[in-house]
Amino acid sequence: MTKTAQRIIIYLSKRAISIFITIVIATYITIIIANMGGYVDEIKKAEITERITQQYMNNPAYKGIPRDQLQKLIQQQIELEIHRTGLDRPFLERSIMYLWDGLTLNLGRALYMTSDSGSRLVKNIILERLPQTVLLFTTATIINFFIHLAGGLYLSRNYGSKLDKIIVSLAPLSTMPGWFYGIFLILIFAAWLHILPYGGLVDYPPPEDPISYFLSVLKHAILPLSSWIISGLLVGIYTNRTFFLIFSTEDYVEAAKAKGLPPRLIERRYILRPTLPPIITGLALSLIGSWQGAIITETVFNWPGLGLTTYQALQYFDVPVIVGLTVIYAYLLGLTVLVLDLVYSIVDPRIRSGLPV
Repeated sequence: MTKTAQRIIIYLSKRAISIFITIVIATYITIIIANMGGYVDEIKKAEITERITQQYMNNPAYKGIPRDQLQKLIQQQIELEIHRTGLDRPFLERSIMYLWDGLTLNLGRALYMTSDSGSRLVKNIILERLPQTVLLFTTATIINFFIHLAGGLYLSRNYGSKLDKIIVSLAPLSTMPGWFYGIFLILIFAAWLHILPYGGLVDYPPPEDPISYFLSVLKHAILPLSSWIISGLLVGIYTNRTFFLIFSTEDYVEAAKAKGLPPRLIERRYILRPTLPPIITGLALSLIGSWQGAIITETVFNWPGLGLTTYQALQYFDVPVIVGLTVIYAYLLGLTVLVLDLVYSIVDPRIRSGLPV
């Protein structure tokens, strides 16, 4: 094993440990917040008490039992159920148990929510909703990436042109979130023109033919997809344009121009190559972020993805689902950062030479 490879392995090992510690801290903070410091568990106890009390009070088999004996029996059943669910333990102890379950991806069962197939397992709820989010937001992220990259390169070549000035002037419009444009798209194309659906994933009843089903999903995805593309279009192009202009003024670029190298060769070798690490970072983090969906956008379009699932989990105080979504995203983000560190050390010799011995 070469000395450089050893340095990379040592560096990545240290990074992996620090990333895992960050994941542990973020997960535990999520557990504390989602449980509201233990208040949600008090709500669970109250629900258990009410449910068991109603079961016994409304059961004709217990009508002849004296009231004090019935109350004693109800109290015993309540205590047994609270003990079975572990709610009789101190919250600090239970929070550590929740943390261990989350870190080991033992996500358990949802309190109130179910998957489309009726399962209350958190992993099933997440796995059923993930493909819809990937279909919509990952597609939008990839489209945006290539549009922003190509647009930024074009404007950097044509700095000061009319189009360049128009994009720079209109870039602040892209600060509006996707759901803001989505509302206007719904009003125009669904409410006024009646050519596209208001929302949802597919027509009802769903087409049985696979091709018709795919076309129906595609039709429903047009408006939310367009809203996200419009939202980040101008600012994304403007950001990349500015980024490329900064690198195009470096001394080594001026030296390459003085040597008489072709403009496209200079652009590819002396501008694009140094910007490769941040470009890779932007794409990778955007892709991972897209897997979480967008809470408001999915709610506006009633798109059954992880964004809408997150909103419903927050609305119902469904702690296992909230923790499950957070832990999975944290692991994906941590893994992405670790892979990016590895990629940096390979593609950028400046970073590789600066690794600790």
